[in-house]
Parts: sequence; C-alpha cells; structure tokens
Amino acid sequence: MFTIGLEFSLSSLSRLKRAVFLGGSLQVGLTIGATYLLAVAFNFSAAEAVFLGFLLSLSSTAIVLKLLQDRLEMESPHGQVTLAILIFQDLIVVPMMLLTPMLAGKGAGNPWADLALLAGKIIGVLALVWFGARYIMPRLLFVVAQTRSRELFLLTTIGTCLSVAWLTSTVGLSLALGAFLAGLIISESEYSYEAVSNILPFREIFASFFFVSIGMLLDVRFFLENSVTIVLITLGVMLIKLLLTVGAALALRLPMRSVLLVGLALCQVGEFAFILSKVGLEAGLMQEQHYQYFLAVSILTMSLTPLIMLGAEPFTTFLLRLRLFKTLDQGLRIPTEQLPPEQEQTLNDHLVVMGYGFNGRNLVKAAKYAKVPYVIIETNPITVRQERERGEPILYGDASQEHVLEQAHVEHARVMVVAISDPASSRRIVVALRKMNPNSCIFVRTRYIHEMEELYRLGATEVIPEELEASIEIFSRVLAKYLVPMPEIDKLIGELRAGRYDMLRRRSLTEGEWSSMHVSLADAEMSTFKVSPEGELVGKTLSETEVRQRFGISLLAIRRGGQVLYEMTGDTVIEPNDTLYIFGQPERVQEFARNAD
Repeated sequence: MFTIGLEFSLSSLSRLKRAVFLGGSLQVGLTIGATYLLAVAFNFSAAEAVFLGFLLSLSSTAIVLKLLQDRLEMESPHGQVTLAILIFQDLIVVPMMLLTPMLAGKGAGNPWADLALLAGKIIGVLALVWFGARYIMPRLLFVVAQTRSRELFLLTTIGTCLSVAWLTSTVGLSLALGAFLAGLIISESEYSYEAVSNILPFREIFASFFFVSIGMLLDVRFFLENSVTIVLITLGVMLIKLLLTVGAALALRLPMRSVLLVGLALCQVGEFAFILSKVGLEAGLMQEQHYQYFLAVSILTMSLTPLIMLGAEPFTTFLLRLRLFKTLDQGLRIPTEQLPPEQEQTLNDHLVVMGYGFNGRNLVKAAKYAKVPYVIIETNPITVRQERERGEPILYGDASQEHVLEQAHVEHARVMVVAISDPASSRRIVVALRKMNPNSCIFVRTRYIHEMEELYRLGATEVIPEELEASIEIFSRVLAKYLVPMPEIDKLIGELRAGRYDMLRRRSLTEGEWSSMHVSLADAEMSTFKVSPEGELVGKTLSETEVRQRFGISLLAIRRGGQVLYEMTGDTVIEPNDTLYIFGQPERVQEFARNAD
C-alpha cells in the first residue's frame, strides 16, 4: 500500500480517467452486485454478502502488471484499460476498509452515527494528507536531502510509513490505509522519485514475504479434503469475474478482442483481498471455514493467472472465429461510419495510418504538408469523434478486421503504416494488410529489436524499431561533437538502415565497416578568448597577429557586440571586448592566451 501511494500520480489518473472511473466502477459494482445475489441465495447474511463482493471485486495488481510488462502489452489498448481498472481497485480498497467495521455492526449502533463517524474519519484523514503533503514532508525531506546521506533518507522514508500507519491504527483505521496515506504524502513532494527508487527493492522482498505468509495461512489438509468444491468455486469465480469484466470493458467501447483480453487478465482474486479478508475475519464478517475457502480459491486463481495470460491471445483468436462470438462481436460493434464522399474520393494511391498516437499524428502532419491523401484508423472512440469534428478522414475500428480495412480502401493504398503499441495486434494487422494488398509498402513501428524478424516474415516492407532509431540518433550526435563530417555520418546511417540495422545488432564490428569513419581530432578543442582593452591584440589586423604561423591555431569567428563575424580577411581589425573563437591543440591555445594578455 505504501508503494501504491508513492507511485500514485494525479496526471496518470487524469490521462486514464474515463477508463478508471467508468470501467473501474462498473467492474467493481457489477462484481459486488452479482456476488451479493449469489451469496444471499446461499443463505449468507446481507452484510456477509456485500463483504464477499468486496473481496471478489479485487484483482492482483502485482501479478497482472508484471505479466503485462513482461509481454510488452502495457501500452496496448487492453493493457491500458487493465491498468485503469486496477488503479480504481487499488483506490477503492481504502473506503472498503473504512466500511468493513460498519458492515460488521462495530459502530455506535445508530447507522447515522456510524456514517457521521466515518465522515469525520475521512475528513480527518484528508486533512492529515493535505497538511503533511503541503507543509511537513517537503521541509523534512529537504533537511534530510541536504545531509546527502542515502541511508538517512531511506530511514526517514520508512519511518514516515510506519509513523502514519501507527497514527491511523490509533484512531481505528487500518495499518494498510495508513501506509497508503504515507506514500501519498511523500508522492506530492519533489523527492518522490528518490523515495520510490529506494523503496522498490524492498517492495519485491516484502511482496515475496507477503505471498509466502498467505501460503502459510492456508490449511493444506482442508484444501485436500475439499479440493473438488474448491476447484468448482474457483472456476465459478473466474468465469463470473471474466463475464462481468467483459461487460465493464464493453462500456468503454473497446473492440471485442481487447474486451476479452481485459476480462482474462482480471479474472483472479487480488492480493489486497487478503488484507481486507483479515479485517473482515477480525470484525466477524467471515467464519473460519469460509476464510479457508476464500484463501484456497484466491491462491488457486492467482496461480492460474500466468497460464491464462499466456494463452489469452490464441484463445481469444479461437473464440472470435466461432459463429457465436462473431455474431456477438457484430451485434456489439460500433458501426464504422462511412467517410464523407469528398474524402472517400481521394482514397486511391493513398496513405493508411493505423494508430493515431504521437507517431501517427506526426505522420499525418507530414502527409498534409506534402499533400498526400490519407486515412486514419483508430480504436479510441473519443479520439475518433474529436478528429471527425476537426474534419480528419478517420475511421473507428480494429485494423486487424477486414471489414474495417475495406472502409479504408487498403486494396488501393500505396503505403500503409502500422503505428500502434501492441506487438500482437501489429502482427495480425500485417497479415491482414498483405492478404488484401500484396503489392503495397507496409511500414511497422515497433519498440524492440527482437520483434523485427517476425514482422518481416509476415510481410512487412520496413520495420522501424524505436530502440535502434534512438541509438542511431545518440551516436550521430556524439560523432558530430567529435567533428566527424555530417556526410560521413549520414552515409553510415543510410548503410545501417539499408542493412536492416544488422551492423548495430552484432556484438562487434569489423574494422572495414568503419574504415571511412575517422575521428582524428580528439587532441584538439574549440575555445573562446575575450580580448581585453589593454591586450596586445587590440588594433591589430588578423594578418598582423599571425596566429597560425606563431601558435598553430585557427581563428574560426569573432563575436562583436550582438553579431558574429564569419567572413574575415587579413585586414579585419581586432577591437576591444571582441570574443575570438579559436581551434587547436589545448597547449597551443593556452600559449596564445598567455601571449595575447
């Protein structure tokens, strides 16, 4: 909870606000509602049913995000929606912890008094967070940072976590809530990144301890004696969560493939449910037997998650081939609006841009400048609506679906650019494009080198990996600083790209590959020298100074007032306060400076 508070960012929340609040609230609300109805049908009390809904509505942030990162799917549409729903779940844990004692009847006996007490606690907590984030932590961390002691900074960070957690526990709130608030207080300071970097290694260690401790709570004998019941409940929980999460994701108007992937990613019970279940057990909302069932089912769902996400992509592809899911997809699909006739008439020998993020927008700007006809395909319905209002030729839909590509007239396109962040979707799109237009040029933007060969095999004409293009930009600027001629740098970059970056992808380079690249000026430097009014150079012409003959250096330019003189002759006179730009070996430059003074 402390690291969640540290990493909580209002800017990231704002960027995903629709998916966070709409998708997250629907997923949590639908799960609580469905669980309540089922639990009441099995003779649970209303309070127990609601609390059980709290538990089952949460998914595993740690496991799911780690798997998405490992699979390079964090920036994909389903990855972003999954992240948004997990953010909402992590935030909703806090009010769930506050409401749990009320559900158990641990209040003043009067519901209104309980609500008033809860409201008072919330106001007090918000005041504590605001005051600490505004006045206390910035000053405290500034004083600690001035000591330049990493150990003291780490101890202060951990001490803040423990202190706020203890403070919240003394007023009847949970330790986990206090840890979250402590992280939130530090996150609003300018030292939050340093705190995160110091704490993250501890998070991995303590997360391991946490999962080990959960395993120790499980009664193995109980699990073995009730294994059939536990497996059936596990399958039921995962199926219900899958269907309800799919329903929540559909409200965000995602393509059916992304909707199914979100549902498969979030169908387990999360680690914060364990913390909440302990609170409920102590409050009397769970019996020991039900607690053991919950532990067994939760651990089993979390254990199955890596396998489910490993097979999610092929399983989703299989489902979408079935007649039932095809019909469902077509029934729920947002109709792809036709382009206006005046825009559709230009779609011949045109450019198709798939993905309207940063790269897609820049490509469209270039196409406008060059007067190249183009059409855009985007999966974000809000972006499509906004750009339609601006007059952009943009279509909504999944670019791997042939009916969407037909609307973009890809069979008549000259160039098609895949500029999305989902590697799996990029591969499917390339296959569909090559099938519909065998002779077109297909450019694919990807993030990593290892994705290149597969995309070329599937039919991509050019694959542009971000990490290699970044490395080319870095080394070209470095070589420019060493005064390597720009034509030689451009020649090398052209050879690298023509060879599909093969030269950079090898661990070592032969001398012949770099034979035309010589950096022989490492012992020279460019310096500036300001002419003092009393210096011996004042009033002399350049030919009289004999800087090259006497000192072996070159005068490149003269800054005089607000102007820079590049075109100089031997008759150019040096004036007081001129700044001379000189080039040569360091010792020769120093000798010139001593004599000139």
